[in-house]
Amino acid sequence: MEGMAPHFDHPGEQAAADPIRLLAIRETPLSLDEVHKAVGDDATGGTTFFVGTVRNHDGGTDVDSLGYSCHPTAEAEMRRVAERVVAAYPVRALAAVHRVGDLAVGDTAVIVAVSCPHRGEAFEACRMLIDDLKHEVPIWKHQRFSDGTEEWVGAC
Repeated sequence: MEGMAPHFDHPGEQAAADPIRLLAIRETPLSLDEVHKAVGDDATGGTTFFVGTVRNHDGGTDVDSLGYSCHPTAEAEMRRVAERVVAAYPVRALAAVHRVGDLAVGDTAVIVAVSCPHRGEAFEACRMLIDDLKHEVPIWKHQRFSDGTEEWVGAC
């Protein structure tokens, strides 16, 4: 019928059609609840999360704050990484959100999550997702240290 939402006979059926549920780069605080809801799937036995936060030190120097910036192609690159993870593992649902702008120590910078039929697959897929996101998506970190120095991380 027109205007009605699609009907699925089995829980989690929609996830098989589109396992990439949430990909975003945001200037606003990230929500673990939003990511958890995005990867919920009754057909999975394992859901793994990684939450990256701003730590108070790096390389033996105290960090006061940092800022993230990204290239305009960053979300497209996130999708490319997510599609590769989905192709490599039996992913039922996947989400990745990254923050840009100025962040303070303790703020959440990135959340990724993957749901798979079994926990081992979920751990491996989540590890691949965060590692590849960090290495391939053009997001750069500008750290400001308490000694007055600063450093760009991830910038070529």
